[in-house]
Amino acid sequence: MAGNVIELGDAEFQREVLESSEPVLVDFTATWCPPCRVIAPVIESLASEYKGRMKMAKLNVDDHPVTPEQYGIRAMPTLLFFKGGKVVKQIVGAVPKAKLDEVVRQVL
Repeated sequence: MAGNVIELGDAEFQREVLESSEPVLVDFTATWCPPCRVIAPVIESLASEYKGRMKMAKLNVDDHPVTPEQYGIRAMPTLLFFKGGKVVKQIVGAVPKAKLDEVVRQVL
C-alpha cells in the first residue's frame, strides 16, 4: 500500500506506535484476508484526511507474529487505536468508512 500508511514490523512497533507523540491506528492484516483488502483503501483515505493528527500503520501478522501475539490478535483485520502508548479502542473486522471515521474522531 503506497501513500500515507506506514508498513510496520515487530522491530519498528515500539518506536512508531508506543513512543509516538500522536495517536496511531494499527491495522493488523494478512495478505490472504479478503476483509483486509476491503478495508485497506478506507484506511489509506483516512490517513490522507488525518495526516499530521493521527498516524496510520499496518502490520502483516504472518511476517511479524510477535506483536500480534502480544496484543492477542486472533482475527483479521483487527484495528487497534493507540494513544500515549496504550490501546484506547479496538475494531475487529471490516467496517464502513463512516464508522471508522467516527472512532478516529473519538480517539483524537
